[in-house]
Amino acid sequence: MAMRERFPGDNIVVVKVGGSTLGEGDSTTPDLVSLRKQGYRVVVVHGGGKIISDWAKLQGIRPEFVRGLRKTDRATLDVAVAVLCGLVNSQLVAEIIAAGGDAVGLSGISGGMLRAEVLDPELGYVGKIVAVDPRTILSVLEVGSIPVIAPTALHVAPAPDGSDRILNVNADTSAGHIAAALRANRLVFQTDVTGVLDLERRLIPQMTRRQALELIESGVAGGGMIPKIEACTFALDTIGSGHIIDGRVAGALLGCLEGQPIGTRIL
Repeated sequence: MAMRERFPGDNIVVVKVGGSTLGEGDSTTPDLVSLRKQGYRVVVVHGGGKIISDWAKLQGIRPEFVRGLRKTDRATLDVAVAVLCGLVNSQLVAEIIAAGGDAVGLSGISGGMLRAEVLDPELGYVGKIVAVDPRTILSVLEVGSIPVIAPTALHVAPAPDGSDRILNVNADTSAGHIAAALRANRLVFQTDVTGVLDLERRLIPQMTRRQALELIESGVAGGGMIPKIEACTFALDTIGSGHIIDGRVAGALLGCLEGQPIGTRIL
């Protein structure tokens, strides 16, 4: 029997923890452990953009932008990989274990999980995900642990000298692709706002894929909310529903999974 068949997606929850909420003192870590003890198979994907920026600054690396998008040169990539796969990933794993859970740190490179091509040569080592192999994630879930995944990917067509073998990929996009590959029941984004807001800055509690994409097209949704909405709509063909909630609020993650009206639900 195939591994995916042994792990139906009806109890898999993919949670993306944003860099903006890391270390904010919320209940994310105990909530993750509680969900696992309740029988959910929890997968965590994390960001860390602010921490990368802080460490790059310490290294004297000045940010460069191309048409408003951050460029990832070799020096920046080295910092990003070190911070995401090392510092942030290890801290999250340690926090989960300290809270009574069991976690295994991974990256998108582990087991060839995420494969990507260069999104735009002008942006440097930034990847566009083209394939997902969830077997490594499923192996960790099989032993009862929580996979904690850093958003990096293997380059599908690296240079002969291997200098561009690793690419940096967007954490929100990574979570969407991973949730789709796992056929997860829920995809939850923990962020630093209450959810998706309308023109009057009021929370939109629920919307369809079409309505979500219209918010992007009309400019109502912008900035960091765009990749979260796009990730949810991308995964909707195979997942149960997508949620964007305020990760700063204690118990928000548990409440969301219990069906409480928290944040924005996309279905």
